Amino acid sequence: MGDITSLYPGYVIFSDSLRQDDIQAGRTSETDSVMCGRYSLVFIDDLGNRFRVFNPMIGSRSRFNIAPGNEMPVIIHEEKNELVMMKWGLVPRWTQDITAAKRPINARAETLSEKPSFAGLLKNQRCLVPASGFFEWKNEGKKKVPFLIHLPEIPIFAFAGLYDQWADPKGNLLRTYTIITTKPNELIAKIHNRMPSILMPEAEDRWLSTTPLSAGDLKEILAPFPAGRMSMYPVSSRVNTPDVDDERVIRPLNTISSSPELNEDNNA
Repeated sequence: MGDITSLYPGYVIFSDSLRQDDIQAGRTSETDSVMCGRYSLVFIDDLGNRFRVFNPMIGSRSRFNIAPGNEMPVIIHEEKNELVMMKWGLVPRWTQDITAAKRPINARAETLSEKPSFAGLLKNQRCLVPASGFFEWKNEGKKKVPFLIHLPEIPIFAFAGLYDQWADPKGNLLRTYTIITTKPNELIAKIHNRMPSILMPEAEDRWLSTTPLSAGDLKEILAPFPAGRMSMYPVSSRVNTPDVDDERVIRPLNTISSSPELNEDNNA
């Protein structure tokens, strides 16, 4: 699949120490790999209704294989809750050379207040990142098998995120976001050592507000989502290719095993 620069130009996670198999599976660190760099958003419900914002995303389509750099809907709170389109991969407003910007797609919950790129955003630039599932890869022998993780009771949920707005010398704006990650719950720990911070529905307004959050608040809000309310199943290795974005990406692997094309993909 090529190196990290060909897959996600300019996008990094945390570590400069990369392994080719981690890159192919959407991870970019040997010792502290993050949540996989893919998620999905299937429009089972109208986002305007789900998050109580006056913008029903008319004309939007479901996305099954969202990758870094994609422009996706994000919920923010300014004078009111708003749904805006942003690119995944944070570009801080103080960035001088955007071509050299690292554009992190994830931020560790445990160190948010310590990182210059994130600390200031914690005050009033918190956001909700709508999703219907995310992907992670499990080592099985010499293979890495992709899994889709979702919440059966909550078809569309929200990752905790941070956002910023960068402007070029001509005043053109670029809005970007990053997804916060935390330690894994019992389910995700079977396949990975990190997971995205999925907000409990009752915590979404609290995270989205401009009310200051203490260290205790952050620990509570960004805690691992309960494993008993999550489910996961293996999917086709088609998800390994960022350009592949169709419904087959999220189907359980055992329901598409009769497809010669998919069998060929998974045996590659």
